[in-house]
Amino acid sequence: MRRSGRMVAEVLMLLRDKIKPGVTSLELDRIAHNQCRKWNVTPAFKGYGGFPYTICASRNEQIVHGFPNTIPLAEGDILSIDFGLISEGFYGDHAITFPVGEVDSETQRLLDVTRQSLQQGIEAAQPDGFLSDISHAVQICVENAGYSVVREFVGHGIGRQLHEDPQIPNYGSPGTGPRLRPGMTLAIEPMVNVGKPGVSILDDGWTAVTVDGKRSAHFEHTVAITENGPEILSRIDS
Repeated sequence: MRRSGRMVAEVLMLLRDKIKPGVTSLELDRIAHNQCRKWNVTPAFKGYGGFPYTICASRNEQIVHGFPNTIPLAEGDILSIDFGLISEGFYGDHAITFPVGEVDSETQRLLDVTRQSLQQGIEAAQPDGFLSDISHAVQICVENAGYSVVREFVGHGIGRQLHEDPQIPNYGSPGTGPRLRPGMTLAIEPMVNVGKPGVSILDDGWTAVTVDGKRSAHFEHTVAITENGPEILSRIDS
């Protein structure tokens, strides 16, 4: 799991360095796919439930599961890239919302708050705590900042399968649900909207967008519960 997590982090850092105005998300998809081939690992998303691409590329008001396309990125856009792979039978899963060039202050605040909510969710993932402690920590961070939490999509367990039990909502009261035990591995992934929390699905059957057209951000880490607390696996130094 550490190896898979490190590899997904390396790919997202590779893509980060390519993101700029004029680049297309389809180009980024090819880069991620080629890196998987170079390492002889399997992209986790391509073919999963019929999803046709290596990365999910969700732009501006798109929340998750966006299709890469040939529309050039523009200055001031944001692009959420969700990427997973399988190495030696184990999955890694990681998402970052990147600014394209310079973004306005409100957009930067959205990115900062969403990233902070992920970090607070991770800090709440303590051994012998409860699953909903994670959910509550994310929700409080997001709503205290005046944003809304997407409720239709959740984090999840991860290991030999991409999506395993338990599901991890990004909202809820603390102190409920399964106990967190050392050895559990979780994909924690807040999805945060500037406006309303509602979601619509585009005609492609995959791309989720905000109902009011306002922007959304998405950050995700694969995290292990250890006896000493949470360990982020989807990082280059893991």
